[in-house]
Amino acid sequence: MYPHPTTSQTQAQQSLSNYVQQQPHPPPYNLGHQPQQNQNLYPQLPIPQQTVTGQGHTFNSYATQQGQQQQPQLVTNYNPQSQVVNQITDNYNGHQPSQQNYYSSHQPQQPVVNYTTQGTYPNNPAQGQQYSVQPGSNYNPQPQITNYNGHHPQQNYYPQQHQHQGVSNDFGSLSKAIGGLSVTQQGINKIWGNEAVDLLKQRQILPPTGVKPPEIRFQHDYMNSINCSPDIFRCTLTKIPESKSLLQKSRLPLGILIHPFKDLTNLPVIQCSAIVRCRACRTYINPYVYFVDQRRWKCNLCARLNDLPDEFQYDPVTRTSGDPSRRPEVRSATIEFLAPADYMVRPPQAAVYLYVLDVSTNAVDTGYLKTICDILLEELDKIPGDSRTQIGFITFDSAVHFYNLAEGLSQPHQYVVCDIDDIFIPCPNDLLVNLQESKEILRQLLNTLPTKFLNTSDNHSALGAALQAAHKLLAPIGGRITIFQSCLTTIGPGALTNREVTLKNIKDMQPVLNPTVDFYKKLALECSQQYIAVDLFFINNQYVDIASIGCISKFSGGSVYQFPNFHATDNPTQSYLLEQAFQRYVTRKIGFEAVMRVRCSRGLSIHTFHGNFFVRSTDLLSLPNCHPDSGFGMQVSIDESLSDLQTVCFQAALLYTSSKGERRIRVHTLCLPVAGNVNDIIGSADQQCIIGLVAKMAVDRSQTTSLVDAREACTNAVVDALTAYATTQNSLTSVSLLAPPNLAMLPTYTHALLRSIGFRSDLRVRMDDRVHFMNQMKTLPLTYLIQSIYPDLYPLHDVETTSVIADCDDPNDETPDFPRLQLCSDRIDSYGVYLMDMPELIFVYVCRSVSAQFCQNVFDVNGYADLVEMNEFPELETTASIRIRNFVNSLQCMKPFCAPIRIIRDDSRDRMIFVTHMMEDRGDGNGSLYEFLQQLKPMVR
Repeated sequence: MYPHPTTSQTQAQQSLSNYVQQQPHPPPYNLGHQPQQNQNLYPQLPIPQQTVTGQGHTFNSYATQQGQQQQPQLVTNYNPQSQVVNQITDNYNGHQPSQQNYYSSHQPQQPVVNYTTQGTYPNNPAQGQQYSVQPGSNYNPQPQITNYNGHHPQQNYYPQQHQHQGVSNDFGSLSKAIGGLSVTQQGINKIWGNEAVDLLKQRQILPPTGVKPPEIRFQHDYMNSINCSPDIFRCTLTKIPESKSLLQKSRLPLGILIHPFKDLTNLPVIQCSAIVRCRACRTYINPYVYFVDQRRWKCNLCARLNDLPDEFQYDPVTRTSGDPSRRPEVRSATIEFLAPADYMVRPPQAAVYLYVLDVSTNAVDTGYLKTICDILLEELDKIPGDSRTQIGFITFDSAVHFYNLAEGLSQPHQYVVCDIDDIFIPCPNDLLVNLQESKEILRQLLNTLPTKFLNTSDNHSALGAALQAAHKLLAPIGGRITIFQSCLTTIGPGALTNREVTLKNIKDMQPVLNPTVDFYKKLALECSQQYIAVDLFFINNQYVDIASIGCISKFSGGSVYQFPNFHATDNPTQSYLLEQAFQRYVTRKIGFEAVMRVRCSRGLSIHTFHGNFFVRSTDLLSLPNCHPDSGFGMQVSIDESLSDLQTVCFQAALLYTSSKGERRIRVHTLCLPVAGNVNDIIGSADQQCIIGLVAKMAVDRSQTTSLVDAREACTNAVVDALTAYATTQNSLTSVSLLAPPNLAMLPTYTHALLRSIGFRSDLRVRMDDRVHFMNQMKTLPLTYLIQSIYPDLYPLHDVETTSVIADCDDPNDETPDFPRLQLCSDRIDSYGVYLMDMPELIFVYVCRSVSAQFCQNVFDVNGYADLVEMNEFPELETTASIRIRNFVNSLQCMKPFCAPIRIIRDDSRDRMIFVTHMMEDRGDGNGSLYEFLQQLKPMVR
């Protein structure tokens, strides 16, 4: 499977005994940027007592190592979301029957990559059948090869520790043969640029370009260029172990993370009369199937032999026939089909939007009504939909208010229902109106709502009754309910009490992390059955019990947004964030009545799901709504030996109705090689994907057992990975804590996760903030999840000397390529200016010794003393100003919506926002990263 060693590699191995020499000990680990100032900041600590209890809680149960007590199995396959409410059997269902093991004898046929556009083309042999590539799909028939560098050379502060670059990373077969000698193993790692990182001595762990997804490599180069993008589909291991025992030996979690409805610019959209799928497992044809001949293909998941329809012989891009490998379906790992009528259980629903707004005293005082009404007025023409799109409004305090928007009325009519214990719908036919036909009366309502309740004194919230009314209104057709809530639900169905005041100990937190009533979960399941999703916007300055109310979104495929301490005028940062987030929410792409299924190769199975959805059957996820800002995670197990396979595949298929009323299927296929060597498995680990999956598992552990157990399990996940690696090195680790380069940041990410507001072990964090952070860990796409745990830090003061991104001819478009810095105080200089990029905030920290020239060129002030807090960079014509603003714009373009910017001095009262996100420092009762590593060291054995 792997290339044979070259002559130079063979010679290198023969000279290993001469190459490996005894090296002097490196200087002690020093957290200070200047040794004379910080050498005693964190002195060498004695090996601490193991802080993790002896119960051995972990996310996985691994094979007992030599002389090591096996940790008890604490993982349960029970999924609290997996209650079957409606067993569906249609063309979208399909299970994988066991097949003969003859797949490994066939290799996928190399598809043609050179398209010709000259000459005379034969007519379509499938004359009269519908087939087209959508005009706006921007389909590029030639695959685009992207090189994702999985490993980066470390910046080494110690000159005696050299690293060798440019030699192949595939050393599994050789290291397996000669791995018994630790000197030989270390020498091979050093020569081939895969030298272990000593976490206690190496100061620069984070690559300047950031952590990149590891590259997936196959024997055939053409397979590397057609795989699914890591921005959409990632696995914790880029090489799958050939057996369950090998996975246990690697002691790494196996799972996948997917961002199925991500915004894409070059998405092939295919319309045909029949979608080609495997007759056995219902897999969609994809780039990794094997064509036996021009009429038959073998499924890459179950090895079933299938026939090709005549239509599949024709390629609409090149207008040629006779070669099925030229079809778009087998040239792109991500593709979208316009589904025929076979994929519809009812006619495609119209886009329906219902807004349910809190108008209690607390909500009105925040001023949020004017903010959202102004945005709806501005974006009314951009709301996704077609001529059938409907919209409606409900408000509530201690009663529920409905608004008649029927055609012919001169102004909206309000109906107030005070019987909240037995809610009913007045004039149900006139509460939802056609958006295109009723814009004038809608504008009247949106203009009057902000002032209608200014003098209210009603401070109660009947959210439960308002939700029941919204469900009854949308039940016949489905759609999306948008809730704005500012205070605790106090009366009517689903009433809640303040549980935060009774929490006195971190060990008693588990009940508060879970709902106190089942009202919202039951209503969510009813909504899911009727294809209704519920989204929540919390604009709270007090406890609202997100743990209980959030169930309405969790089980209906909705989303939860929180804007703590929101006030339209007193808190401009949160006000701007709500404006940007809601504008994105109103106008972003949306799919209705969706379901998603993830299939995998025989021998693998998916046993646990993470995200906001309802499990309708064994592996069918019900998503009444889908949108581009949600992600999902799945845990994978190995049930059978994979030794007869060279590759395995995962395929996610999302069936949804677009806002235009089209039934569509978006398909993503991920292919991974199979490996039989533990060194290959560990070397293929994706540390960001691992921490993303571990964070989701930690949320479940916090809710089912305790937060203490979840923290312990996170720590043990790192210990397991480092222990497995140390075992493969056969080297003494008494003075070292070694990690492979691809897992060097895993302890840092884990330490940051344990310090986050969701998992910190104190009661200083508001309970709603903690629960919301946990909800984000379950639903955020991986890029934003990592940034929430470990933000990006850039040195702006080096703008004049930092190189710019290539391919830029216009000086006004130059964007500097700032290096990423580790979140440690010894990276902060007194003359520096630093930008911290978080998912919902861009924070600029100006140190007191910043040069006056920089202040003039960037902030348009004479010096630090004249600098005041800003919310944007002044538009100046200086080179520094242009480059920094271009850089900030590039960061904003990578976010779903523009984040607010805060520019502060280091003596500002808000400086603690920056300080608390320096995750590697000691603070708030939490130890530093170095202390965390010292705790890990005696546990790695």
